[in-house]
Amino acid sequence: MQIASINPANGETLATFEPMSDSQIEEKLQRAADAFAAHRKTSFVDRAAKLNRAAEILDGDAEKFARMMALEMGKPIRGGVAEARKCAMCCHFYAENAERFLADEIVETDAQHSFVRHQPIGVVLAIMPWNFPFWQVIRFAAPALMAGNVGLLKHASNVPQCALALEEIFRSAGFGDTFQTLLIRSDKVERVLSDPRIRAATLTGSEPAGSSVAATAGKLIKKTVLELGGSDPLIVMPTADLAQAVRIGAQARCVNSGQSCIAAKRFIVHEKIYDEFERGFADAMNALKVGDPLDEATDIGPLATPDILDGLDEQVRKTVAAGARVVIGGERLDRRGSFYPPTILADIAKDSPAYHEEFFGPVALLFRVRDIDEAIALANDTPFGLGASAWTNDAAERDRFIDEIESGQVFINAMVASDPRLPFGGVKRSGYGRELSRDGIREFVNIKTVWIAPAAKKPGDETE
Repeated sequence: MQIASINPANGETLATFEPMSDSQIEEKLQRAADAFAAHRKTSFVDRAAKLNRAAEILDGDAEKFARMMALEMGKPIRGGVAEARKCAMCCHFYAENAERFLADEIVETDAQHSFVRHQPIGVVLAIMPWNFPFWQVIRFAAPALMAGNVGLLKHASNVPQCALALEEIFRSAGFGDTFQTLLIRSDKVERVLSDPRIRAATLTGSEPAGSSVAATAGKLIKKTVLELGGSDPLIVMPTADLAQAVRIGAQARCVNSGQSCIAAKRFIVHEKIYDEFERGFADAMNALKVGDPLDEATDIGPLATPDILDGLDEQVRKTVAAGARVVIGGERLDRRGSFYPPTILADIAKDSPAYHEEFFGPVALLFRVRDIDEAIALANDTPFGLGASAWTNDAAERDRFIDEIESGQVFINAMVASDPRLPFGGVKRSGYGRELSRDGIREFVNIKTVWIAPAAKKPGDETE
């Protein structure tokens, strides 16, 4: 079965590709292994020069790459331009900082000299999703290549053109075979991961995919980093700047048309301000424009595939059937393409899908709470723990949110976002390990202890 690039705005097929055969996969694996043997010996200066060239390509061709994302997975073009430029920033960041992050660390011991050295481990398989088709890949590839590793990309099957473009970016920058794309379907992942030339894997995606990769890697004693789903809470307290919380809240829910693991999904609002928040939030969500992702004015494009649209629509219908109140939206649009309108559901029952499942689309879930204790308890009453946002101007409340919310990141009076300077990842069923920052580049290195004993004394060296 061919791998197809299909425009979700109109259902038209843009291009098709034959999945790689076993012999083609074998060739890619061997080229990656050979590339590692050479790449690991290159200097940080050499790697940085290449990565800076990749950044220049990403920045210079941002409009072209944004159009590719819009056509292939429906990302509004303004978001695509921002994504490409964020990728460039990430490349520059690691080009500038990788050598410092991986420098030898001197440790005072009884040895003549003892230190910790960070060395590359080999070929890393990256299994990446479609929702941020450039950013998810670059935030793995930039640190991995700077550490001296080699990357093999198995991208989501609905973004093959983005996958091939990323390989070409790194090849044009001078990396050669140190970064390659595998055009394969999911049924080939276990075969690739099981190959002894693959030393580790990183996956961003669904819980089932993460569980499958972790199980295979675990049997083979291979390191993995997993960034999985999220049902991020956004908490609003009475001391918050309500207008700002409303405005940023709508943006946080509908970033990338709502298809983001760290999008705010559950809005937990104190009862003293709940009614005012709901009215303002409904107005802000209603004001967002749904339309052609190539239109600069579009805020929400199509969902990436018809299956995603069907799944979201089913979740909404089941939640409403369980007693939820529809504030706005709630019905799929009668138009060509995989579009879904901004939607707000309230009065959500604990046994409905909305209470525990991740909603991947522009659907916000509203909850009313009596106090901070109930807000924190509800925020943590989820199998996920990726990100959280809390809005308050009370220092004591802020500290409690930071200390007590179970998530990989907590943003106060701001929407959750990834930043190359800060570690990114989750807890609970949102995965493990960290991307970005110094922590991210150290996930796929051998942290080697070195001990050099004092020189032995020769007879006659002793002094009285």
